[in-house]
Amino acid sequence: MSKPVVAIVGRPNVGKSTLFNALAGGRIAIVKDTPGVTRDRIYADVSWLDKEFTLIDTGGIEPDSKDVILSQMREQAQIAIDTADVIVFITDVRQGLVDADSKVADMLRRSCKPVVLTVNKVDSFEKFMPDVYEFYNLGIGDPVPISASSRLGIGELLDAVIAHFPEGSAGEAEDERPRVAIVGKPNVGKSSIINKLVGEERVIVSDIAGTTRDAIDTSVMHDGREYVFIDTAGLRRKSKVKEELERYSIIRTVTAVERADVVLMVIDAAEGVTEQDAKIAGIAHDRGKGVIIVVNKWDAIEKDDRTMRGYESDIRQILSFMPYAEIMYVSAKTGQRLVKLFDMVDMVIANQTMRVATGVLNEIMTEAVAMQQPPSDKGRRLKLYYITQVAVKPPTFVIFVNDKRLMHFSYTRYLENKIREAFGFRGTSLKFFIRERKEKDQ
Repeated sequence: MSKPVVAIVGRPNVGKSTLFNALAGGRIAIVKDTPGVTRDRIYADVSWLDKEFTLIDTGGIEPDSKDVILSQMREQAQIAIDTADVIVFITDVRQGLVDADSKVADMLRRSCKPVVLTVNKVDSFEKFMPDVYEFYNLGIGDPVPISASSRLGIGELLDAVIAHFPEGSAGEAEDERPRVAIVGKPNVGKSSIINKLVGEERVIVSDIAGTTRDAIDTSVMHDGREYVFIDTAGLRRKSKVKEELERYSIIRTVTAVERADVVLMVIDAAEGVTEQDAKIAGIAHDRGKGVIIVVNKWDAIEKDDRTMRGYESDIRQILSFMPYAEIMYVSAKTGQRLVKLFDMVDMVIANQTMRVATGVLNEIMTEAVAMQQPPSDKGRRLKLYYITQVAVKPPTFVIFVNDKRLMHFSYTRYLENKIREAFGFRGTSLKFFIRERKEKDQ
């Protein structure tokens, strides 16, 4: 089951970013940001007690503003609201209850989502609690007093948030259909690929409960197997506010990737691979999903015998952090190679869920160590005792060593390459954890 999504919303200057940073960057949280997504962090992975969730930061909501940037922020906040499982509605005790708060509250009520009303800047409970009670007038539940800057009341807030998380839906747990997210920049042909697959396969297209207006689940039958494609369609309206556009894209991408088994990273063949593609691909890589890079509009490219090799070289260079990703060249317009996507998805899912016997893994490790001695430092050499696989999606391994400080990442990569030589694991990342075990424990 995918992690719940929690969105922080509210008017400008009530402390949303301060709260976001307190939750994402403090000792109470376990955070892993996707590398290079944006300068201004939009989301973070957070853990509280035994619950993990994805936290989304939004721009301030000005319900009646005609200003272009503020209306963009309002629309972006609406996307976050549509996407979220729980909403943290943050207000300001020092400004008091204002008319805009009531309008935001009305907006949240219409969403029918669980809302945790949060009153910020309560630096002294004794001094400000009488003012907190005023926020009961919003009619959306008990206000939780906090001070994001002083980190007061944060634990109570997180307790209130995770109380709304589902306890694990049996229906979702039994849903064995492969889930495929189609991500990429706007106008690279994501929706066209879906439409072509739907048109050729003549499937029933349905909006599955719980999806948003921006991430539509489409059911596709192929060779008697049902697949769920999650389309993260680009914005339909034009905008000159580039950074806000990027925020929309990231919110949609994060939530779609979170729910998927395999991610199709769509690139425009005419434009080539870009740094923005790398940022979007980083989201899938960070979450350990299966990845297929789909170069669309391949029919529009003039080709010779070196074209495909040149494209692959560019992709491997810019997306160097995911050398395992498979690459396909397709055309949504003509349908070229699209049907092969299903075989590729099946293969990647099989690799994501592959388990390797511990005995076999240790044979590979022993042979690898014999071929290349482990590193040493100041006369002390790294010893590798044991390796075992502990999880799938992605395949995750634990290596027991005498001193993990000696386990340089390059040697971990060397072992990964040896495991890939033996078993492939095409299309999926592999994760490694290094654990220390003293020699006397042997």
